[in-house]
Amino acid sequence: MQLNDKVIIITGGCQGLGRAMAEHLASKGAKLALVDLNREKLDEAVGACKAAGGDARSYLCNVADEQQVIQMVAQVAEDFGAINGLVNNAGILRDGLTIKIKDGELSKLTLAQWQAVIDVNLTGVFLCTREVAAKMIELDNKGAIVNISSISRAGNMGQANYTAAKAGVAADTVVWAKELARYGIRVGAIAPGFIETEMTASMKPEALEKMTAGIPLRRMGKPAEIAHGAAFIFENDYFTGRVLELDGGLRM
Repeated sequence: MQLNDKVIIITGGCQGLGRAMAEHLASKGAKLALVDLNREKLDEAVGACKAAGGDARSYLCNVADEQQVIQMVAQVAEDFGAINGLVNNAGILRDGLTIKIKDGELSKLTLAQWQAVIDVNLTGVFLCTREVAAKMIELDNKGAIVNISSISRAGNMGQANYTAAKAGVAADTVVWAKELARYGIRVGAIAPGFIETEMTASMKPEALEKMTAGIPLRRMGKPAEIAHGAAFIFENDYFTGRVLELDGGLRM
């Protein structure tokens, strides 16, 4: 799929990986619908996309809310007249050991911590994929959906909720690729490893050094490298039902 003038929705599009993907796709002439919950950062991202050479509009939406997702997708279709792609990037962290004992005190990962991550990182991906695919079929728009999974899908200590969600995303990528191929819709995923984002930038130097020591390439990935991967999936019409691992050779 050539990206010029194609309409692509990016959830979690105002910062981090979402914004990097948005700017990269904009540089290829794509029209972006950026979805997030922070109006100020969305406006900044829209401006950056336009400066990169593409059109962009912002949409406030909680991807875990079914009615908000339905309304957002309908509004994007009305505003742009088409939908050719989706990047399911929105996600949150609520890390913690399932059971932890410290100084003789036992604590547990709470149901709220579990549910919040599942709601956004898994249910949100389902809702956005369902609604975007339905609208693409309705409009007879061919294209692709890119899901952001994670290296943590293999099982990462302290992330029972996040691991479950990202493993589910990877598995459903295969399901949806099989289900939607007949409509001309491909579905792929990216599993990033440790990437230089606002979150990792706030970590202590010693923690960053320990993190990168186990990566064969001896460095974290850059958001631009994930963006390049997303563009590859959109542009390669024979890529579907697979997870593109971008982790510098690190395996969990």
